[in-house]
Amino acid sequence: MGKIIAIANQKGGVGKTTTSVNLAASLGVLEKKVLLIDADPQANATSGLGVDVESVEVGTYQLLEHTCSAEECIIASNAPNVDIIPAHIDLVAIEIELVDKEAREYMLKKAISHLKSSYDYILIDCAPSLGLLTLNALTASDAVIIPIQCEYFALEGLGKLLNTIKSVQKIHNQSLDIEGLLLTMYDSRLRLSNQVVEEVQKHFNDMVFETIIQRNVRLGEAPSYGESIINYDVSSKGATNYLSLAKEIINKNGD
Repeated sequence: MGKIIAIANQKGGVGKTTTSVNLAASLGVLEKKVLLIDADPQANATSGLGVDVESVEVGTYQLLEHTCSAEECIIASNAPNVDIIPAHIDLVAIEIELVDKEAREYMLKKAISHLKSSYDYILIDCAPSLGLLTLNALTASDAVIIPIQCEYFALEGLGKLLNTIKSVQKIHNQSLDIEGLLLTMYDSRLRLSNQVVEEVQKHFNDMVFETIIQRNVRLGEAPSYGESIINYDVSSKGATNYLSLAKEIINKNGD
């Protein structure tokens, strides 16, 4: 039975999509069957795995509208063992369209729960907001990974996100766990980076992944080639970090 993991933080630029794409590719290389769902209207995870966003005809929008089945929305990506449900800019409209629907927070859950028997991991790349899209992702998931940037405002907004997760646990999804807090964009030369790491580890102990994602030029270049870091440069620090994270998650889940 597979596990559904949302990758969420309402702050933009913390490494959500980078993590979604590269964690999916790393799990795929480690011979896990992975589905990545792009639930961000910017569709960066879609293009990051080599899918032409303009050519997307069915994807997360149709999935949430229930006009297409999950199976009709799934396409293969250029990463081994990784499929994707792509996004398109039309996803922007979904929050407005779902507002009047009954059980609107459960649209994604209804559409994808049956896929757990077909995949080892289903990852959801969330939009940088705490709107209805992210709420759908958290309601549909078994766990959430929270990327935190090793920078000054890192912990700002984290309290808000943890409160949202608490209320989702209370109202919509009692079995939602925090898979872990993931420190990203770490630069060992900066005192600030080290301070943020210490601060987060001190406050959240066991909730923090041992793996820390370091700042890495190759990691930033890979998406412009429509490739994961594993495809783009498997010997880079970024690839090593994400493979290490994938192994940590596999071990944690006893796979």
